Amino acid sequence: MGVEIRQATSSDEPALTKIDRDTHTPLSTIAPPPDDDHSVFGERTRPEGTLVAVVDGELAGYIAVRPPTPHPSHAHVLEICGLSVDPGRQRLGIGRALIEAAVREAPERGARRLTLRVLSTNDPARKLYESCGFTLEGILREEFHLEGAYVDDLLMARSV
Repeated sequence: MGVEIRQATSSDEPALTKIDRDTHTPLSTIAPPPDDDHSVFGERTRPEGTLVAVVDGELAGYIAVRPPTPHPSHAHVLEICGLSVDPGRQRLGIGRALIEAAVREAPERGARRLTLRVLSTNDPARKLYESCGFTLEGILREEFHLEGAYVDDLLMARSV
């Protein structure tokens, strides 16, 4: 299986929105389930900050990377704010390929660090990030209340 990673375009939005809906679980996000008007792209998540994975001519996943704040003093940091892989294509290396592409692209966008947040209950994502060189830098204990339980928010980062 060959995975092509490319820059997202606005025409990718319907397929990426479907992937986003299909992967929505309390394990992966604190947001409520997407409604019919949900869209992957918005004010802070733009096609130019999103990479997509294409397998056999079909979109199979995406990674969204953006500046965490608009402040010039923070311009050397980019944040992974979304990573989704089509459920039928998970555990095939697509997520890893997207992360590795984001790591390669970050310096081209002026970044020295790449950060992310992941729920402590999301073991598969945490292990993937660790295997891609991210380390735990902080824990916001009991930051969220999901499905009747308090869940820690983990802050991870790596140099690029």
